[in-house]
Amino acid sequence: MRRTAASLLLIAGIVPGQIAGVASAQESSDPASDNGAALIDQSTLPTAIELKGSRPQADPSVLPPAATTLPETLDALNSPPSLALPNQSDQVRIRELRPLTLAEVEQLAEVNNPDLKAVALEVQQAKSRLRAAISSWYPTLSLSANGLPQYLATEQQFLGDDLSGINNSQIGLQDREGPVTQTGTASANFRAALNWKLIDPARVPQISAARDSFERVRDAYLIALRDLRLSAAKAYYNLQQYDAQVDVGRQSVAASLLSLRYARSRFQAGVSTKLEVLEAETQLSRDRLLLTDYLNFQLRARRNLARIINLPQDITPTAASPSEVVGVWEPSLQESIIAAYAFREELDQFILDISIDNSSANVALAAVQPVLSIFNDFSTQRLDRQQSQGSSFDRSYYGWNMNNAVGLSATWNIFDGGKARAEYRRKKQAAEASAYKFANQRGVIRLQVEQSFYDLRANQQNLRTTAREVLSQREALRLSRLRFAAGVTTQREVVDNQRDLTNAQVRHVQSLSQYNQSIAELRRYTGLDQVGSCPPLDLPADKAQTPESEAIQIEPSPNVPACQASLLGS
Repeated sequence: MRRTAASLLLIAGIVPGQIAGVASAQESSDPASDNGAALIDQSTLPTAIELKGSRPQADPSVLPPAATTLPETLDALNSPPSLALPNQSDQVRIRELRPLTLAEVEQLAEVNNPDLKAVALEVQQAKSRLRAAISSWYPTLSLSANGLPQYLATEQQFLGDDLSGINNSQIGLQDREGPVTQTGTASANFRAALNWKLIDPARVPQISAARDSFERVRDAYLIALRDLRLSAAKAYYNLQQYDAQVDVGRQSVAASLLSLRYARSRFQAGVSTKLEVLEAETQLSRDRLLLTDYLNFQLRARRNLARIINLPQDITPTAASPSEVVGVWEPSLQESIIAAYAFREELDQFILDISIDNSSANVALAAVQPVLSIFNDFSTQRLDRQQSQGSSFDRSYYGWNMNNAVGLSATWNIFDGGKARAEYRRKKQAAEASAYKFANQRGVIRLQVEQSFYDLRANQQNLRTTAREVLSQREALRLSRLRFAAGVTTQREVVDNQRDLTNAQVRHVQSLSQYNQSIAELRRYTGLDQVGSCPPLDLPADKAQTPESEAIQIEPSPNVPACQASLLGS
């Protein structure tokens, strides 16, 4: 990111109105601004149950819903299939660098991010569990059949003419075979059972626990969506920072090349020593090392952003806009804290945990309470039998029967060794522990808001300070080069001023990125979007003169293998 002297003057506060408005919102956060009133009795504060209710519901209207489709301009950036796995190097080769704005990055993250999709499916799973729990209010009907139909064939053969009613021990066994009797029976059985629990002490608390679990998962989805937007914004600001630092590194290398050119010219003219040339070469090596590191950070930031928004394997995102101040945070610290308490679903989740634990305690206690049901059992059977004996005797008969039973049934587990009471106490203790977790999360939320607010104030001051430092150091470098050309100073002074300018520019870029990230964090933590826009920059109409160092072409450094990059082999 290249900034003219006029834009740096505006950031430095020489021209009022850029970011100085943050101070008005921050004055009330200073301890010295307290009016000296007595401490508040903490026991008089309202409870979360009074403010949010014992079973708070998620309110998606307080947050813009996640995008589900991409516009035509971004349609080619849809995420690859979830189970896609490249197996060839050509499939992961980068073929396109796609410039994206912050709004496009957030939209891609909402549509493509796999973690958010997984949480959305968990919401549907919780809804299905709730419907399954509600089904306990309805009767159950079961059908069963034994043989549709069932056929049984038997065959019997007796010895002797007629052995019916005669004991074989009296007449002995006969050698002659008697007639063969064949019997075939076809039957069909059908049963229907209807059962309806009229009194079930566990039913209501089970449904309540399932409903609270559903609300908790909905809160988890909103939390995941907000965290995803924050992660995408911070990754984008980091990419803008590394883009700007790469620009700073290139400017430093160009300035070092210019200094080296001057040093060699003076050495060839005999007005300087070899030491000054070596100092310029050393500074050039340092700046090249700095540029290499920044290029590495830039590539890593791009791929990290590609991971968050789940781009296709052969596309790498780039920042379409340079880093700039996003605006001024208008709410005060106290307003931000109160808004965070009312906005954050993390607190609602602990309230729901208390309700879930209380419902589970009632379910455990229901194990030793009576259950009353009404039932209706209906069964029917049809029988068709045929019997034949030899060739002269043949008979058949059929019939059917029907049974229907209606009544009440009751079960009561009077004594279970104290298991139900123990489970009841355990769930009640878990509810009490959730209340303590609520108190801890309340402190975490306030600390997050305060840290982001203090970071915002510090980065605001750092922007002003580093902007002034950049302007001063630029002028110092220009004067040192004039002194070096006039022969009244050495190359060491030029090298030191150039290094100081590079460090000042890097600090300025970091302060700008951290300022924007603090704004994004406050938006996430408080749910507020009260960010005032910065006034337009009043830049001069005349085009700024291009520094001589920026006209120097920087040749890319060869990628020398590490084994050949030793000091002796260079």
